[in-house]
Amino acid sequence: MKILITGVGGPTARSVAFALKSCSGGTKYKLIGTDCNRLSIGLYQDSLFKKTYIIPIASDPNYWTVIEKIIHEEKIDITIVQPEQEVLEWSRRAKAEDLPCKSLIPDFNLARISIDKSLVNELLAPFGFVPQSVIIEKNKYSFDEVKKRLGCPFWIRSTLGSSGSGSLEIESNQKLESWLLIKGEIKKFIASKYLPGRNLACKLLYFNGELIRSACAERVNYIMPNASPSGITGNTSFGRLLNEFSVFKTAKEGLEVLFEKTGAKKHGLFTVDLKEDEKGKPLITEVNVRHIAFTACFALAGANLVEDSIRLLCGDSTFDRKFKLYEFKDNPVFFRGVDSLPFVLKESQLF
Repeated sequence: MKILITGVGGPTARSVAFALKSCSGGTKYKLIGTDCNRLSIGLYQDSLFKKTYIIPIASDPNYWTVIEKIIHEEKIDITIVQPEQEVLEWSRRAKAEDLPCKSLIPDFNLARISIDKSLVNELLAPFGFVPQSVIIEKNKYSFDEVKKRLGCPFWIRSTLGSSGSGSLEIESNQKLESWLLIKGEIKKFIASKYLPGRNLACKLLYFNGELIRSACAERVNYIMPNASPSGITGNTSFGRLLNEFSVFKTAKEGLEVLFEKTGAKKHGLFTVDLKEDEKGKPLITEVNVRHIAFTACFALAGANLVEDSIRLLCGDSTFDRKFKLYEFKDNPVFFRGVDSLPFVLKESQLF
């Protein structure tokens, strides 16, 4: 089976490839990779990809011409789309016409909302699934008003983008002003009540209206934390795989509110990010319409949602479509690092 994976310069796409090559009998799949940056490492990783291509960015008028040519010439069976802007472009195409090959693409109405944290927050706020938040734009905010509504410290981040873009804990107006100046390229921020608890993630796989699989994890430490003032770089170096129904329940209920409010079909692979408040209640901070960078760690522990998606798309009659919340034995933890393969072990094995 030939699988096309886009955005192979990013760690998430390579994690997806690793999940297929090393966690599912990789000889079943021939992986083809694409990226818009010729310096992307994945373009040159022969151990993962049989062949790779440089393509235009998703907004380029020639994007579909190039993608369709690759799909036709390589006889691609399934495409796994990773970068958010490409997911959005594929969902826009799926709304108007058929896709050039099978792909697990979310409804456009939900995809366009999910890439903006402020829009997700606005839809979920009336239901108590998100922390109290305020939008901040340069020269269009009052620190005292934000402090009055959220308390101090509060958390700030970009409304767009991933990898903890623009995130920082704010304790004073001086620090906020300095951060807005440093992050001049970011036009709009969302400030939220500070949540001191665990940083969580829940993956949910929907297919044609049904919830099929889910799995939960905790992010504990990040790769190269000193590269970001907040210590959050978006790439987890150490984490735990969890058996916690409450995390799944909040993620599922919040996501289904978004399905209802946007009129979107329940279809696609979603990763809901959550953070616990001072009472340990998980609140939703972000909804991703794609896999995340430690996808392969789930797969190493037996929760291979990448292969689950492929089996659903192929109509595999042996695949059990009854809902399953993956459970993990022996309290597994995972490690990831720069220029190293991820691995999973029992928490009891830690020094």
